Amino acid sequence: MPDRPDYPALTRGQIAVLDRVNAGETGLPVLQHLVRLAQDVLGARGAGFAEYADGHGRIIAATGVCEPAVGRRVEQADRLPGRRALLVPLDSVNDAFARQIEGGDLRHMLGARCETGDTSAGSLHVYFGEDAGEPGPEHHAVLELLAGEIGRLYGLGRGLPVHPAAAPDQAGAQADRDLWVAVTSHELRTPVTVIKGYADTLTNHWQTLGEPGRREAVRVIGNRAGELARLLDRLLSAASDDRGAGGSPAGPFDLVEALREAVQELPADLRRRVRLAHLPEGLPKAYGNRDSIATILTELTTNAEKYSPPDSPVELCAGTDDDTLRFRVSDRGAGIAPEHVERAFERYWQADGGDRHHHPGAGLGLYLVRRMVERQHGWVSLRPREGGGTVAEVRFPRA
Repeated sequence: MPDRPDYPALTRGQIAVLDRVNAGETGLPVLQHLVRLAQDVLGARGAGFAEYADGHGRIIAATGVCEPAVGRRVEQADRLPGRRALLVPLDSVNDAFARQIEGGDLRHMLGARCETGDTSAGSLHVYFGEDAGEPGPEHHAVLELLAGEIGRLYGLGRGLPVHPAAAPDQAGAQADRDLWVAVTSHELRTPVTVIKGYADTLTNHWQTLGEPGRREAVRVIGNRAGELARLLDRLLSAASDDRGAGGSPAGPFDLVEALREAVQELPADLRRRVRLAHLPEGLPKAYGNRDSIATILTELTTNAEKYSPPDSPVELCAGTDDDTLRFRVSDRGAGIAPEHVERAFERYWQADGGDRHHHPGAGLGLYLVRRMVERQHGWVSLRPREGGGTVAEVRFPRA
């Protein structure tokens, strides 16, 4: 860490932010720019921003060694206390919070609250290594300046907050119920119609179909019935607020073995598109619910298939670091806009204005994935893939 902040870099960075805001750009891309600026100007190993809403927070932007923590939930107890800026020795924070950053050679976290009016929108953090000295008053002042700029972005109300507080009013609840009915009827109609059609064909044309025709009809009915069962599970899970419901007890499990088995359970057409890019043997055990891997992988690969060309592969890889095991599902599809990487996890949300003609679906898959992963003290994130497409990354604690 330099003795003084890099003021020329700070000036250049602020000019770049102003240019983007004056050009009409706001939201998560500009926020990410300010987080990167905090790391560079202060000579930190990494930086991150946690947005607060509905009694908890979430890491929505990060750089450097903090980047793997994007998507991780931050509990109420981990918020910065009263003072606007605070230096925290990392060995004094709780284990769950410390695991949000990668590597075991970090010494200090310097955090500043980001406020708009009387509301705390979130907190900006930078992390320093063991070889760095203690941040001085100038470092505190620069971080408070950048935190104030983030607070101003939230005050503009354009693209931020990424996770708005839930509306408790009756009209909002009725709108949710109406949307639930519409989505449910839309999603159930197709498999039910196909099953009924083939069942009627078997009933009315049993003799004329012949053995091959009857076998094909039964095969389609079986596939659609399985699809219907999975859909009902998803809809019921989305409707439930019981975070502890269902599933086998958590415990150590072999992530690579679970992923290989989950691939074999995918529908045949989807399974043929999945390429096992890097699934190394001998990884440490993950800790969580092994049975959930099949559902999580199905949702992520189905999403990748839906938004990518029919002949392009969906890549699956796995790896580890000091505290977590991870797997990634990558595609070469339409990609995801930076401002949508968090909104995509909202219930019923879809890109393209919810256009179900181009990308049919309930908008529940990623919402359910995040719920399942967070029940196991893990986290999930999306990001644009270099060269085009999207990367979905899931992290679980090491056993």
